[in-house]
Amino acid sequence: MTVNHSEERKSSTRKHTAQPKAQILIEALPWLTRHHGKTVVIKFGGNAMVDDDLKAAFAQDVVFLRHAGLRPVVVHGGGPQISAALDRHGIVSEFKAGLRVTTEDAMDVVRMVLAGQVQRELVGLLNRHGPLAVGLTGEDAHTMTATKHRPEIDGELVDIGRVGEITGIDTGAIEALLADGRIPVVSSIARSQDDGHVYNVNADTAAAALAAALGAETLMVLTDVEGLYEDWPNSDEVISRLTASQLEKLLPDLSAGMVPKMEGCLHAVRNGVHTARVIDGRVQHAILLEIFTDEGIGTMVVPDRGDRENKGDAA
Repeated sequence: MTVNHSEERKSSTRKHTAQPKAQILIEALPWLTRHHGKTVVIKFGGNAMVDDDLKAAFAQDVVFLRHAGLRPVVVHGGGPQISAALDRHGIVSEFKAGLRVTTEDAMDVVRMVLAGQVQRELVGLLNRHGPLAVGLTGEDAHTMTATKHRPEIDGELVDIGRVGEITGIDTGAIEALLADGRIPVVSSIARSQDDGHVYNVNADTAAAALAAALGAETLMVLTDVEGLYEDWPNSDEVISRLTASQLEKLLPDLSAGMVPKMEGCLHAVRNGVHTARVIDGRVQHAILLEIFTDEGIGTMVVPDRGDRENKGDAA
């Protein structure tokens, strides 16, 4: 009998190189078990929205969650795309209190970009992997209703135009899509019951409100930084985990751009969401790294101990 040692060595090498893959899958097992059947709301934004490779990786991650037994819901804004479109229309972009000042003319552009461009592209990327994603806006089926939002700056309420503050969430359409195995992709636009106007809603705020209303396990906010820094700009050390009360104390000193994100995380964990995470959307497959690995990345916000005891462990 002739023994082919060359083939034996090839087989051994194949087994050896496959071992790390098996280890990764085993590490993911407890997290897959914990999150199976749970709703995860993901705010899609930042650099991940404009880099083709990152967009493709994001879509792969979301589809992976769906096939792994989770129920992902995507909420998106479109800051870079809106700014570019406003420039083309000769409308100046202005921000106050971390929010875009939205005139009536600007609102027409915002609506067109969010529902007609960003959402369509994202739905298309997800549906490359099967008939999964369905796009809707907060206007559809009264998913989100809002009233005019006036932020406080230096002790005074400021008019920033067609910017909305969410007053109600109807999860019926989203729940129906999830029950049908679909991936809802929601544009952060809402209609007001007060005046009938359509409002631009900050996507971080919208994602947090939806996560709370859906009773989501996790809210994930993709951004252009590694997480919440310990002492920015003096240090680039990222806070890996903090409680709602700890975050509340930090809010007054945060940069304007981080405030809506962290306020959203705070709202979520104080209204039944087990964890809220801010992660770096510039990292490919950041969602999978955060949910299915022991180390995770970014910053995780958890309820205070008393809330955890009432609602279950948020670890």
